[in-house]
Amino acid sequence: MVGGEAAAAVEELVSGVRQAADFAEQFRSYSESEKQWKARMEFILRHLPDYRDPPDGGGRLDQLLSLSMVWANHLFLGCSYNKDLLDKVMEMADGIEVEDLPQFTTRSELMKKHQG
Repeated sequence: MVGGEAAAAVEELVSGVRQAADFAEQFRSYSESEKQWKARMEFILRHLPDYRDPPDGGGRLDQLLSLSMVWANHLFLGCSYNKDLLDKVMEMADGIEVEDLPQFTTRSELMKKHQG
C-alpha cells in the first residue's frame, strides 16, 4: 500500500503544479513569445509563495509581476534599470536558464567605442 500512497502524493504534487501554472497563465502578455513566457512564468512560480497578497490586500502579487517584467525586459529586450533593482531581479532569477539570449550593446558602450 506504500506504493499507492506514493502515487497519490505524486499525483497531488503534479496537480498543484498544474494549478499554479494555470494561475500564472493569466499574467502572460499577448506580445510574449513562448520562450519569454516560459522564463517569466518560472520566475513568477518560483517566488509566488513569497508574494501572495495578504487577506487585507497589499499588492504583493503586483510587485512580483512587476519584478518579473523588469527581469524579462532586461533579458530579452536589453532594457536598463537602476542597479539595485537589477541586482534584486537577477538574484531572484538565479538558476533560471534561458538559452539563445540576444546580445545588446548599451548606449554607453557605443559612445566609448566612438570616442576611443
